[in-house]
Amino acid sequence: KAFCTMQGPKVNAKFELKPPPYPLNALEPVMSQQTLEFHWGKHHRAYVENLKKQVVGTELDGKSLEEIIVRSYNKGDILPAFNNAAQACMLVWNHDFFWECMKPGGGGNPSGELLELIERDFGSFEKFLDQFKAAAATQFGSGWAWLAYRASKFDVENAENPTSPDEDKKLVLLKSPNAVNPLVWGGYYPLLTIDVWEHAYYLDFQNRRPDYISVFMDKLVSWDAVSSRLEQAKALIASA
Repeated sequence: KAFCTMQGPKVNAKFELKPPPYPLNALEPVMSQQTLEFHWGKHHRAYVENLKKQVVGTELDGKSLEEIIVRSYNKGDILPAFNNAAQACMLVWNHDFFWECMKPGGGGNPSGELLELIERDFGSFEKFLDQFKAAAATQFGSGWAWLAYRASKFDVENAENPTSPDEDKKLVLLKSPNAVNPLVWGGYYPLLTIDVWEHAYYLDFQNRRPDYISVFMDKLVSWDAVSSRLEQAKALIASA
């Protein structure tokens, strides 16, 4: 089974804290340096340190992030023996992935095949934006909203894409609570995510989550990274 090693989280058996692919002040004034210092420098760092403690001396020791996530779940349900390690691992993977979803001067519109698929599966780029923002805004409590490439049909209760047909190889929107990401459901290749835990936006936006989501989509998203992940997903599927 091919693991989804998309551009974003790189396998690192030592689980070192990986910096964002830009200086901590590079997203200002859209996302403040203070937010990055707390979110990456404190929260993300703590997740990495916790992961090291959870896997050392266990059968998960030496496994990649993706392997730990997949081995810890059974059809989307976490296996009790791996609960703490899996939660810590997904928080590390999700944050590595999240930082690479953004770039200074991001936002705007995608192009090429990515735009074609968005228009095919959502009706238009504007409809996609509305649905993605709604998914992120309505994720109850802490969690994530995702754009993913679905390689095979697998029913997920919180899938948010009513306009997409049921065939394989479609773009879909997903919401996930807490640390969960689409890797646990099988057949989904994450392309884009937004972190809607409060610590991701509270210093800049307080309780105004919808404002944070709009700014993220309009001024931060790296569509180049999303397009690259789409190409990697298709290559992984073709080689499976």
